[in-house]
Amino acid sequence: MKENIAEISVENGEKAIFIRRVLFKGRRNIAWHEVENYLKSFVGKSYLIPEYGDRIFIGTDFPDEYTGATYTKKLKGTLAKAKANAAQAVPELLQIATNRRFKENLKEKHCQDAGNGWYRYDTKFALPVYGENQELERLNIFYAVLLVRHSYNGKRYLYDIVNIKKETSRPLKL
Repeated sequence: MKENIAEISVENGEKAIFIRRVLFKGRRNIAWHEVENYLKSFVGKSYLIPEYGDRIFIGTDFPDEYTGATYTKKLKGTLAKAKANAAQAVPELLQIATNRRFKENLKEKHCQDAGNGWYRYDTKFALPVYGENQELERLNIFYAVLLVRHSYNGKRYLYDIVNIKKETSRPLKL
């Protein structure tokens, strides 16, 4: 793992990815073009989800979908910042993915790229919250769903990270 990224244990021993450094700051205006450029470094690579033995590829459509999807455009505030910064940990988020489930392709526009349907996996990540003295106060935990398209060629491609939700009951104190 990169030095900016660490796997941590949260409630009930579940895993989450701690993203130490917030690269994409601000909650009002995320520079999505910078996030897209960052994600292009993953294109052409593949990562394994150990729990299932699933190899997930990063296709050329991923950076654009991640930053330009309708879901992303609707995000505001903390959730937009969370999605932007989750881009730093794509390989690690795949490595701790759980709860695989399958859904048939329902939209005609995806007949070519997701001809064999869709997989969804759950994952978690944490972002730091700093106090007045720039000291780490706590971690905000986020739940997310990895959306993976299963193409006709048999390969699975990461399509987007959606349904990001902030754990609101109790932030992780350090």
